[in-house]
Amino acid sequence: MKRREDLSVPQNPGRFHVDVHYDSDAFGQMAERLARFLGTARFLVFQTVIVAIWIALNVALYEYRWDPYPFILLNLAFSTQAAYAAPLILLAQNRQADRDRAETERDRAVNARTQAEAEYIARELASVRIALADVVTTDDLRDELRELSTQLALMLGTDGAGPGRARGREAGNGADDADFDESGFGPDDITGPVPIVRPDSDPEAS
Repeated sequence: MKRREDLSVPQNPGRFHVDVHYDSDAFGQMAERLARFLGTARFLVFQTVIVAIWIALNVALYEYRWDPYPFILLNLAFSTQAAYAAPLILLAQNRQADRDRAETERDRAVNARTQAEAEYIARELASVRIALADVVTTDDLRDELRELSTQLALMLGTDGAGPGRARGREAGNGADDADFDESGFGPDDITGPVPIVRPDSDPEAS
């Protein structure tokens, strides 16, 4: 007995083998359209009308009836319809299942890519937050400037007062706060002659 060399190749069934070639996609689309039509209310209405007319004609037309009671020909038609409809519906369901499986695989790939991008962005944000931890912000600069201004004012002895008030306090001349106006300037800050304007004199003539 001769041993086959390649067991993965099926044997030749013989010269009576019939190899049928057809477009599976076109046949599947036709099956889906037919299954979609069989599941509509229009098909049920059409079938009900045809069955009613069939039975009415075979009952009313006694001499010309072609399918007398118990309507064997009608039962045969229903059986043939069921024999073809069931495989076509199963084929349509299988194609839909394949599409759903492919859609699920695409969704899984998209979700995985989205998760990877989200993790990458989270890592980048964490690195940026760590890098900015030692960076001086505007609030820090404002606080430092405010503290330096306060220390400088204390060192100069002003502390919100004018130069005349500061000199008056340092000299100990007993100048009262009433001698100073709101701007902080007092009598000691006036250097030079003070012009005197009389009420009856013309300022332009003087």
